[in-house]
Amino acid sequence: MQRPLLLYTTEHLCLQLFCRETPGCSALYCHDPYYYSRSGQSNPTFFLQKGQKRFVLRKKPHGLLLPGAHRIEREYEVQRALCSNGFPVPRPLLYCKDVTVIGTEFYVMEHVQGRIFRDVTLPEVTPAERSALYVALAETLAQLHSFDIRALNLTGYGKGKGYCQRQVMATGISASGPCCPWFGQHESEGRISLTYKRGLPAFEDLTNIYSRCRGISSQVHNWNFFLALTFFKKAGILQGIHARFLHGNSSGENASTVSGMVQPLAENGLRLAKREVASVEPSNSPGELFLLSVRGRQVLQQVKQFIQQHIIPAQQDILDYYAKHEHSPLRWKKPLIIQKLKELAKAEGLWNLFLPAISGLSQTDYAFIAEETGKSFCAPEIFNCQAPDTGNMEVLHMYGTEAQKKQWLEPLLAGEIGSCFCMTEPDVASSDATNMECSITRDGDSYLINGKKWWRAGAGNDHCKIAIVMGKTGNDSSSRHKMHSMILVPLDTEGVELVRGLKVFGFKDTPHGGHFEVHFNNVRVPITNLILGEGRGFEIAQGRLGPGRIHHCMRIIGAAENALQLMCARAAQRTTFGKKLYQHEVVAHWIAESRIAIEQARLLTLRAAKAIDTVGTVRARKEIAMIKVVAPRMACQVADRAIQVFGAAGVSQDSPLSFMYASLRTLRIADGPDEVHLSAIAKMELMEQAKLLSKM
Repeated sequence: MQRPLLLYTTEHLCLQLFCRETPGCSALYCHDPYYYSRSGQSNPTFFLQKGQKRFVLRKKPHGLLLPGAHRIEREYEVQRALCSNGFPVPRPLLYCKDVTVIGTEFYVMEHVQGRIFRDVTLPEVTPAERSALYVALAETLAQLHSFDIRALNLTGYGKGKGYCQRQVMATGISASGPCCPWFGQHESEGRISLTYKRGLPAFEDLTNIYSRCRGISSQVHNWNFFLALTFFKKAGILQGIHARFLHGNSSGENASTVSGMVQPLAENGLRLAKREVASVEPSNSPGELFLLSVRGRQVLQQVKQFIQQHIIPAQQDILDYYAKHEHSPLRWKKPLIIQKLKELAKAEGLWNLFLPAISGLSQTDYAFIAEETGKSFCAPEIFNCQAPDTGNMEVLHMYGTEAQKKQWLEPLLAGEIGSCFCMTEPDVASSDATNMECSITRDGDSYLINGKKWWRAGAGNDHCKIAIVMGKTGNDSSSRHKMHSMILVPLDTEGVELVRGLKVFGFKDTPHGGHFEVHFNNVRVPITNLILGEGRGFEIAQGRLGPGRIHHCMRIIGAAENALQLMCARAAQRTTFGKKLYQHEVVAHWIAESRIAIEQARLLTLRAAKAIDTVGTVRARKEIAMIKVVAPRMACQVADRAIQVFGAAGVSQDSPLSFMYASLRTLRIADGPDEVHLSAIAKMELMEQAKLLSKM
């Protein structure tokens, strides 16, 4: 995402935030076609066009003006100084002092295309884009505030010390004063409650980003005072707007409606200043590191209740079905109870919770939900949140064409079909994915696919209808990471052969449709089945693997919680050498170590989820790589300790621990070998440390 552009006023430099017209980047600058009046209340702003060239004109309002206000000459000089120092503002072109031209002084700048957002919660964009926009805002403001006004030769445009005192004592407060958009006021029983407006990134996250960019402490002292000042400033701003409305020179369309807001704001500001109200710390307390949204909490509670009321009671029947048909073709079909539970979950709105664009949940919200579903071997599927379908749906949602979405994404989201993902191969070392040999060759209006893939989860189920196949389209002269592509292959296409089912430590993994080796023998599919374009395979894979690994790791943590629960129950039931197992120090230590490890893994995984929410998948690569190592390792250790406490029963079919351990141990390979992740983490850490040293 390109860095935002800022247009400045003189009081606090920042009037509106807007971005260059770039895919995935939006604008917060008023762009009415003829007259910029709807978003601002200060200086009238016009759109100018001559041929293909576009400009913006700013002028003083007509009529009686407040002394010292509307100094557009200062705007021009500040903007010119920042532009010349590489800061992202539109380039100022000319300043006209001749009032005979249009009746007042004015200046002209370049026009920068954008979109308008009138609601600060940005409801019309995705959660990821909303977070990215606010993160970009924090970073850009940090860059702005890092400038030395002496070096910019701007010391003559305002007094230095005593800003707060002047604002409190001033009889008229400029309409350009700042007002924090994160908080709204609500009075109840004499208490002012300042709550986050729904949909915005956490205020603490943005202050931490801002502080890190500035190299300063994020701790805010005298919180009450600055909140009181904000209320006073807002009251003064609205009073000024009302005054200009009475004089007939307000440029805002809603100036007539603001007068009733002045007194409540001023009174609450006074109460805050006098400390007549209880603590007004934000409702999302900084003491809690990772907080669910209101909707996240509601959905999590619903999921917990659904699992307890419907899924847990049905689990034994599901296991009995697979045991009964272990040597029958029916072993790959789903028992009827699963379909009934899926229909019930869909009816209750507990469906496709993994996809923010549909569920409205953040990655942090869904992380807690994924942990809960990880406590049951069949819960993810019942909520249509099972791998590999989740990752495949994310790929189609992010990179698919409209036709691909219509044909494959919509039925996947509806739970009408299943899918598999074909990446690893039996004949090459897949820890280095660039080794892939499966070929995808253009042949007229088709692609021909030839190669072997294995560990295709779910391929044995006749519900599985589509595979996303990653193979080689480039030649050896191409960049190593631009030689591969992803393509959609219906499993009923001629030449697709399910060769054999693979066992995991002897288990067939029938609840998940098994793991299959699949061969592609001159499989022909239309060119329209290619996803995104040739050579984009690794690019898609990175986008797919970010959120998907969060989901995997939180489900792993849920499984580890199950193993610890089983361990504790067994330790309390069994007696050896005259005392309960938990009374033996070694077992007690296993329990304690397991709890510590689970909490550590959860915190690291939630941090990765929060990073995806706030800075995006690409910039959260290190956090994602770390949890790929930590979560499976931790869960394997916890499950192994539980097996030890169970003794021989722990490795038999009488306990779920043996199958649990087999699944968890597999993920240390399926999510990429630890050694690969560790090398990547070390590389990123060394680069970050080198950057820090260069700044010292």
